[in-house]
Amino acid sequence: MRQIILVTDGCSNEGMSPVVAAAHALAEGIVVNVIGVMDNGELGQKGTVEISDIAKAGGGISRIVRSQLLSQTMQMVTRKTVSHTIQQVVNKELRQIMGIPDLESLHPSKRAQVVQTIDELSETSDLQIALLIDTSLSMKSKLPAVQDAMQDLLLSLQARLGKSELAVFHFPAMEKSEEAQMDTGWTQELAKLPNLFYKLNMKGMTPTGPALLQVIRYIQEHRSSTKHVKDDTSHSDKDGMLSDYVV
Repeated sequence: MRQIILVTDGCSNEGMSPVVAAAHALAEGIVVNVIGVMDNGELGQKGTVEISDIAKAGGGISRIVRSQLLSQTMQMVTRKTVSHTIQQVVNKELRQIMGIPDLESLHPSKRAQVVQTIDELSETSDLQIALLIDTSLSMKSKLPAVQDAMQDLLLSLQARLGKSELAVFHFPAMEKSEEAQMDTGWTQELAKLPNLFYKLNMKGMTPTGPALLQVIRYIQEHRSSTKHVKDDTSHSDKDGMLSDYVV
């Protein structure tokens, strides 16, 4: 399973629409989650709507939080998205194998078994998360909280049974030829997360859409050995993961 978590505090104002970019990510099997970070005041109506629309187009979850709650929010969003993605696969199999529209339509005893399977897969499935951090000028005071949240997220990923990898990008990039700058590629180690963002191009421009596209390309080109959830369910047995529940 592959996710992007976009962390931002405002509206995009350069390049293509981030909503279009998020829809492209979903079409490539990459879920886009968005966390809006605020300290004092609000993000504003435009920023709030954009955050929601990006997540919706990317098949993910959006949350708006204060910086002190960023760590637990990032972990919660990751867990919920993994579980939701697996449940989507389960519902698809229920329709194909058993002619049942969704999990809620199962008999309670069967439903409990399937829910247990979802929980197990959520813990054991391989997972890749690319963090995309808005480092425009207004985010400067929030970056220490972002650093702490990244460390906490990687610790929580290390506690999973499945393989988990984290990559980190920020935008705008220092180089004019790029929109996002990679701080670290796929890693499972805290030692690979040094003091990031030490070279920042802090300016008023926020190219969220182009930055998302650059991260999508990275994920497509550097998949390592982690597989998307569709691979976890593509067994030679045509009945898939729910074959034991066909009655």
